[in-house]
Amino acid sequence: MSQREARLAWALIAPSLVVILGVVLYPLLESLLMSLHEWNLTMPRHPFVGLANYAQILATPSFWHAIGRTLYFTLVSTGLELLLGLAIALLLNRPFRGRGLLRALVLLPWALPTVVNGIMWRWIDNPDYGALNALLTQAGLLHAYRNWLGSPWSALNMVILADVWKMTPLAALLLLAGLQTIPRELYESAAIDGAGGWRQFLGITLPLLRTSILIVLVARTIEAFKVFDIIYIMTRGGPGDGTMTIAYYAYTQAFSSLLFGKGAAISYLIALFILLLSVGYVRLLRPAQ
Repeated sequence: MSQREARLAWALIAPSLVVILGVVLYPLLESLLMSLHEWNLTMPRHPFVGLANYAQILATPSFWHAIGRTLYFTLVSTGLELLLGLAIALLLNRPFRGRGLLRALVLLPWALPTVVNGIMWRWIDNPDYGALNALLTQAGLLHAYRNWLGSPWSALNMVILADVWKMTPLAALLLLAGLQTIPRELYESAAIDGAGGWRQFLGITLPLLRTSILIVLVARTIEAFKVFDIIYIMTRGGPGDGTMTIAYYAYTQAFSSLLFGKGAAISYLIALFILLLSVGYVRLLRPAQ
């Protein structure tokens, strides 16, 4: 590449670099500096405290309670979305009449905005006129209407249900794309050798879907671990602290208590936990050398 071409290349990518610097790098550095200061909006000065914010957060029981709820939310929602998405993808990968229409209908929950999804599920879980109570009562599985969002454990699981309903289509779409890259000849050869459907699934489908499964796990883990919007819409972290995930905990510290330094520190701890989970997934699903 000549010097003139190199200057032209830098001139073309310069606007993108400026945008990245202003939108991504600068906020990251600013929030990192904020996490090292006692940044309280009720105080005129913001003294440097080093890692004191991190130490205080790690010594706070409510932080670890929020981590526990977040891990439960992440593992259950991601696991259900992966299993249900795989089942849907296997179904949609089979040839049958109306398959194209069904593929489009499956994506509808994912296409809904999160705000709409949260409000809809809040209505479904309503203790007075919710569809869930009516359905379970009419089916004989429930004898009296129940306040599904009224207890911490129930509310957390209802939020998980809402998240699974919305995000399972995305997992199904990604896995379906992976299934369609598997050559049909492999299944035909396995059938000739006497392998049944279950053996073909274990010996062909799962190994060749490893990359797609990894993508689903990493993408959904990142989103689930920093879940905030569905919590804010459905429960606002309640009842009590029953649905207080780590991202919502950071929000309350920064915007309710005005402790921006601690809020920024929690955000970096969230990033660290997500990194550790992602590395764990990669090592777990990495093909054996």
